Amino acid sequence: MTQREHFDAIVVGAGPAGNSAALVMARGGLNVLQIERGEYPGAKNVQGAILYADAIERLIPDFRDSAPLERHVIEQRMWMLDDEAFVGTSYRSDRFNEQRPNRYTIIRAQFDKWFSSKVKEAGALVVCETTVTGLLKDKRGRVIGVSTDRDQGEVTADVVVLADGVNALIGSRAGLRKELTPNDVALGVKETIFMPREVIDARFNLKGNEGVVIEAAGSITAGMAGTAFLYTNGDSVSIGIGCLISDFKTSGVRPYYLLEKFKQHPSIAPLIEGGEVKEYAAHMLPEGGYNAIPQLYGDGWVVAGDAAQMLNAVHREGSNLAMTSGRLAAETIVAAKAKGKAMTASTLKAYKRALDDSFVIKDLKKYRRLPNVLHNNKHFFTDYPRLLTNAAETMLRVDGVSKKEKEKSVMGSFRAERGLRGLAIDILKMNRAWR
Repeated sequence: MTQREHFDAIVVGAGPAGNSAALVMARGGLNVLQIERGEYPGAKNVQGAILYADAIERLIPDFRDSAPLERHVIEQRMWMLDDEAFVGTSYRSDRFNEQRPNRYTIIRAQFDKWFSSKVKEAGALVVCETTVTGLLKDKRGRVIGVSTDRDQGEVTADVVVLADGVNALIGSRAGLRKELTPNDVALGVKETIFMPREVIDARFNLKGNEGVVIEAAGSITAGMAGTAFLYTNGDSVSIGIGCLISDFKTSGVRPYYLLEKFKQHPSIAPLIEGGEVKEYAAHMLPEGGYNAIPQLYGDGWVVAGDAAQMLNAVHREGSNLAMTSGRLAAETIVAAKAKGKAMTASTLKAYKRALDDSFVIKDLKKYRRLPNVLHNNKHFFTDYPRLLTNAAETMLRVDGVSKKEKEKSVMGSFRAERGLRGLAIDILKMNRAWR
């Protein structure tokens, strides 16, 4: 890059949101520069993840022909754990063995690299191992480009797309947004555990490229608000757990301790026995939801993906929200360029309107109360898992005690733990937060 080289658009970050934005703008005829601080796109993402086909299919309809996909998900398990047991539900259907599967497990390092190759094919210039250190502004405060850690590293553009991840340091340093609070960010730790494909198939009752996702909550988070997961990949499983940073700070519990506790749980340990841990990563996740969404646009800039708090923590959806927000931001910019409009806040406001009309904001708004409810009511992660698993054991154990007596005992344990008023309040809180 030479000093003050000018582009139609600069994209900061090469994750799902940044790649989506760069791809759409490059295809739209814009001169696009994408800047990634990693050695290559995906270099800092060793962990597995879920890919939602609808979002990527809108960008690359034939992605299944070349994308590095691990398994398509045919079964979803949702578990509530205490220290010794779990109670939960699952959904498995052969309908998910469709010709165009709906969800896949992926290895982010591989997938992001593949996605970036499509961005390059579309004509964008992708520059890696480069850190954006700040935003350039004109005398009126309008964003006109970025500064980088390279020599003569100032580059100008008509618009900058900030897709730099949950830290969102560039926007914060430039005064475009408030700094993140510990209540709005979770810290997650993940491992990739390798084992033969046939072992995974046998343990999870799979064949071919079928996959399983397990999502879990309960005592495994040591009284903190958080969840755990296990995904099956081709010849590995991705396993992880995460909690709010504010809870880690208060409790003093170390994230890796939680992951080890989850791995040693009686329901999980047999699934990963004999596997070899080859990758470990810690990363932050935007967990603030709708109420934590920052300003999404301004004069010369828009923000997308994790940097915009685009993660649905309830359904563990992130990549689809990131890709959709990146795509909508790019479509707004391409449309404005075609009409010869300047990249002002009034022009880029159309991005926010497009997001509001999409499932992204509608879903985040639906659950806008839930983060605070869970954070302020930790008994959902302690008392209820124990009560539910004990109730299941009581009702399933055949020991000469009548079912009527067992039901009375179960109800008595709930009343003793939470009280009738407490139970009613908890039901009301969850009902309001869910709706």
